[in-house]
Amino acid sequence: MAVPRQLPNAITIARILCAPVFLWMLLADGGADGPLRWWAAVLFIVAIATDGIDGYIARRYKIVTDLGKLLDPIADKVLTGFAFIGLSILAELPWWITVVVLIREVGITVHRLVVASDHVVAAAWMGKLKTVAQAVALSLALLPLATVVGDWIVWVNIVTMWVAVILTIASGIDYVVTEIRGSRRSRTARRPHTDPS
Repeated sequence: MAVPRQLPNAITIARILCAPVFLWMLLADGGADGPLRWWAAVLFIVAIATDGIDGYIARRYKIVTDLGKLLDPIADKVLTGFAFIGLSILAELPWWITVVVLIREVGITVHRLVVASDHVVAAAWMGKLKTVAQAVALSLALLPLATVVGDWIVWVNIVTMWVAVILTIASGIDYVVTEIRGSRRSRTARRPHTDPS
């Protein structure tokens, strides 16, 4: 079966477009544990899950593109970034966590865009693990589960959020170190060889 070459990118763009809709739904009733809160959480979970779908389609049908490599992590950052901001606006998440996450995400996204003409930086394994950790922590924070299963779920969310923050910082450091090493190797490779004799 032929799959349109731009299908994975279309799914990625749809994930970006879901972000403002999700944020509006989250904030519309002041974060109350009503239907809009549940629908906001469901929209976030479905949207973030498409990250695996577009990647699978691109690899399965060998239609991976540089645009897809660039847009995919940006789409994740837009969606999770809106979730962090929304939870902080509702005073359900400390602003310092959101600021730390956004500095890391915006910094790396800007760097990816700056070097895009030279080379496309695909998401590394630690970055993907970070995204999964953020998705789990944010999903637990968005779903008003305490009203259903009890307050113990709040402590589970605190632990998962700390894991997400630690991985966010660690993956940011890993990205910077990897890029510095790659830049050094690139400069060494371009350096003219001289005859030592």
